[in-house]
Amino acid sequence: MPNMKRALFALGVGALVVGLAAPALADPGPAEFGQATLTGFASLPAETFVPGSEASGGGLGTNPINGLTPPFAGQPVQGFSGVVRRDGGVYEMLSDNGFGRKDNSADFLLRVQRVKPDLGSGRVEVVGGFNLSDPDKHITFPLTREDRKLTGADLDVESIVRAPDGTYWIGDEFGPFLLHFSSSGKLLKAPVPLPGVQAPENPFLNGGTPNLGRSKGFEGMARSLDGKRLYPLLEGTITGDPAGTLRMYEFDVRKKGYTGKRWTYPLDAATHAIGDAISVDRHRFLIIERDGKQGEAAQVKKVYLVDSRDHDRDGLMDKTLVADLLNIANPDKLGGFGQTFRFPFETIESVAILDRHTLIIANDNNFPFSSGRTPGRPDNNEFITIKLTHPLPASPQAMS
Repeated sequence: MPNMKRALFALGVGALVVGLAAPALADPGPAEFGQATLTGFASLPAETFVPGSEASGGGLGTNPINGLTPPFAGQPVQGFSGVVRRDGGVYEMLSDNGFGRKDNSADFLLRVQRVKPDLGSGRVEVVGGFNLSDPDKHITFPLTREDRKLTGADLDVESIVRAPDGTYWIGDEFGPFLLHFSSSGKLLKAPVPLPGVQAPENPFLNGGTPNLGRSKGFEGMARSLDGKRLYPLLEGTITGDPAGTLRMYEFDVRKKGYTGKRWTYPLDAATHAIGDAISVDRHRFLIIERDGKQGEAAQVKKVYLVDSRDHDRDGLMDKTLVADLLNIANPDKLGGFGQTFRFPFETIESVAILDRHTLIIANDNNFPFSSGRTPGRPDNNEFITIKLTHPLPASPQAMS
C-alpha cells in the first residue's frame, strides 16, 4: 500500500483533495477501535414476497438454486443495497436490480421496501414500499415495460439517500447514473451521467469502449449534512487508475451537476469492493469494504471511518477500522449464535448510524443465490446492531 500511495501522489491525485482540505490540526478521530459487540439481531426469511405482486425469476431457468426452483410466484423482498432511516423504527431498503444481471432481471420491478426490524424479538415486519417508474418519459433509451415501471433490465440501483424535501437520489451501476425520484418513486429528471465514465451496460455506449467494469458503478452514496451535495462512490476502478483505488465524486444537488471535486478511496486489496458509504460529519464517512467470499471462506467484511481531509497528505482518504464484521463479540448469544458473531455474507451493502456508539447493518442476500449463513440454503435478509468501543465523531444530522 505505501508504494501505491506514493505513486498516486506522484500522479497528482492529491490535488483533487483541495476542496475539502482542512488544517493539519483538525481532529482525526479515534486512532483505533476495538471489537464491536452485537446488541440486536433480526432476520427476514428469504422467501418473503411483496403481497399481490407479479411473478419473477422467469429468466433464471427452471433448475433449483439453493433449494428453490424458479420462477417465483411474486416479487421477492430482497437485495437490500441501501438504507434510509425513517421514524418509528422503520427503514426504507433499496432493492437492487434483481437477479444479478440485465439479461435475467427483466421481470424484477425496482422497488424501495419499507421494513420494521425488531432487534429484540428477531422478527422483521414488511410494512409497505413503492416501485420506481418513469411515467413522464425522462429516460430516452428503451425500457423493458410499456407501462414504464422500471426493472432490473433497465437500471441497477445500488445506493439511496433521502433529500430534505422528501425526494430520493439513487445511484445506478449500469450507467453509471444519478437518478432523482419523487417521494412516491416517480422519476423527476433525466438520468445524470458521470462525465467521462461508462460501464459495459451503459445504454449510450454505442459500440464504444467502457472504462469501468460490469456493475461497478455507484455502489455507495453519502449525502452532505445540509443536503446540498451528494458523494457517490464507485465500486470499481476506472481504467487507467491505480489498481485498488475508487473514485468518490461531489455532486451539487441545486445545480444538478458535478462540481469537479473528487477523492480517492484505497481498498485494502484490489480484489475487494465497497458496499455502502454514509456521512458522519462534514469530512468523514463510514464505508463498508468486503471481499467477494461468503460463509467460512469470508475473510474481509469491515466498516471503516474514512476522512477526506487526507491528514497524511498522501493523496488518499484516510482509513480507520471501526468494526470487523467477522469478529463481533456476542456475550448474550443473540440470534442463537455463539460468543463470537460473524456476518459472513458475500455482499453487505447497508449501514446507518443510530447513535455515536451504535450502527445498524444489513446484508444484500442476492436472492436466491447467496448462501453465506447456511450452505445450500438462500440467505435471509439479516439486520444487526453493533456497539462500538469508541464514539463516532458523528454530527446530529448524521443520526437522523
